[in-house]
Order: sequence, then C-alpha cells, then structure tokens
Amino acid sequence: MKKIISVSLSALSAVILTSTSYASGDKSGWGYTGDTAPIHWGSLNKKFSICSNGKLQTPINIVPTKDIDLKPLKFDYNTNSTDVINNGHTIQVNIAGGSNLLIDGKKYELKQFHFHTPSENNINGQQYPLEAHFVHVSKDGKIAVVAVMFKNGEKNQILAKIWDKFPLKETQNVSINLSSNDIKNIMPKNKDYYKFVGSLTTPPCTEGVKWNVFKTVVTISKEQVKQFFDTFGHSNNRPIQNKNNRIIFK
Repeated sequence: MKKIISVSLSALSAVILTSTSYASGDKSGWGYTGDTAPIHWGSLNKKFSICSNGKLQTPINIVPTKDIDLKPLKFDYNTNSTDVINNGHTIQVNIAGGSNLLIDGKKYELKQFHFHTPSENNINGQQYPLEAHFVHVSKDGKIAVVAVMFKNGEKNQILAKIWDKFPLKETQNVSINLSSNDIKNIMPKNKDYYKFVGSLTTPPCTEGVKWNVFKTVVTISKEQVKQFFDTFGHSNNRPIQNKNNRIIFK
C-alpha cells in the first residue's frame, strides 16, 4: 500500500482521497444518495460540521466579480502516475511525488486527480458533463485545486487510457502509466482561469482551499461520460453552495 507524504492537517489524509485512505474500504460514512447524501454531511460526523455551517464552501456557480491580471499558473509536472483506484466515491489517479504547481511563489505538490459527473462547479450558470480536480498540497498542509471542465464532443484519448481500466470494483486499484505529458495534456492549452477561495467538495469540507478553474473547456464523448456514470450508478457531485459574497477573480 502506498502512502503520500504526511501533512499537518489531521483531516487531510481522508479528504484528498489517497490510496491508503480507501484501500480498506473506509468511506467515512458519507455518500451521494439517501441518508448519506450531501445535504446530510454536516450531521453525519462532528468533524464534518463545516459542511453545513461553513461560509466558503465549494462548489459554486462561478460568476466573476473582479477582473484583474491574474498571474499564470506555473506547472512543473515531471512525474508519472502510479495507479488508479475506485475509492467508492470517484475514480482517482495517484501521482508519483515530484510534480508541482507554483502559486504566488508557493509550491504545491500534485497528489492525485479525480472526476465528478456532472460537474460540481458551474460557470456562469452552465453545468458540464464531467469535471476533473487536480489536488495539490504544500509542505505546510495547504491545498490548491485545479479544475478542468469537459463538454460533450470527441472522444478524449488521454482519458480513454484511464477508462480502459474500468470496471474497477470498489477499493480496487490497478497500475496505470500516464506520462507527465499525458497528465498535462488533460488540461486545455489555454490556461486562463478563474480564482477563488473555497473548500474541499467532500467531507470534512475543509475551507481555505485555493481554487483555480480553467475557462477553456475540453471534450469528452457521451459514451465516456456514461461509462463513468455506470461505474457508480449515480452522480457523484455535490450541489452548488452559497457564495456568501466571495470575490471571484478572472
């Protein structure tokens, strides 16, 4: 079993969905349907209370409120994937250590990326068939997420390399070899983005997460979306949360 570098936030290991966290089948009692659906998360566990009473929760409907000259995100991805796992909530690709994202001079290491259908965040009221979240963690335990939206269109050849591992049974992980170029090419060529402060979209809904959502949308086929959906038999997206007058930069 693989472990990621430990960080200072005790809740973080469960939140960023590492292969270790879910290899035992521990889903922490939350889900997307029935009595464990997102509307109940805040009452399922006292550690999840911020899911209900937080003021910086994600996902949101992204409507820019401030136009500034955002600095380009600096990606230094130079390591490959290690494995892909069905952790009971999503399909997650784990990344070997050494790939980083630099934001305002601070280094965040890429730990994994995973998917939600339909998209969790909306952009100007529009929801997309699929959203990918690239989860990065700094040495002091701070979190930065880069999000990519997918629209219906041509088959996505890089995602096909992941989808070819389906069906994955819950807690099953298998080796997968995506190159660093493959990982970078999941993202759009145009790296313009929206920026806001939010939370993790899964319990314990930790706030203070730096969100960076690309404006440019990439394609995925309807068949690929259906294949992902059928893996779980239901959507795995958290509903839109209140922005509470947050500033959203573009």
